[in-house]
Amino acid sequence: MDLDLVHDWLSTDAYWSLGRSREAVATAAEHSLNVGAFTEDGRQVAYARVVTDHATFAWLCDVYVDRDHRGRGLGNRLVAAVAQRVDELGVGRTLLKTRDAHDVYAGHGFEPVPDPDLWMIRTPPSA
Repeated sequence: MDLDLVHDWLSTDAYWSLGRSREAVATAAEHSLNVGAFTEDGRQVAYARVVTDHATFAWLCDVYVDRDHRGRGLGNRLVAAVAQRVDELGVGRTLLKTRDAHDVYAGHGFEPVPDPDLWMIRTPPSA
């Protein structure tokens, strides 16, 4: 993975990670399953990261397609590749959060969380 490029995408153009440090991108990638899409000449044009225990749970995040390569189905192919890899691991549950790509993910089996009242989140207190 071209983590310099991934950092540029995430820290300057992805609404969920604006300002993320290069160190945070590298640490997250090191501890995650990473999937990329590349041109025939080896240039990276998309990225997705999966946080997983490789057995029971996965969280799909940091899905990004280079602006020059959008609108060609690359996001769908990337999510399909991620879903296949997670299925191969035998993971029973994969979550994600999106503001604007519900249709992309729904086409790969994602649906709203059943019983949302059962789910909770912890956010660290502000420093």
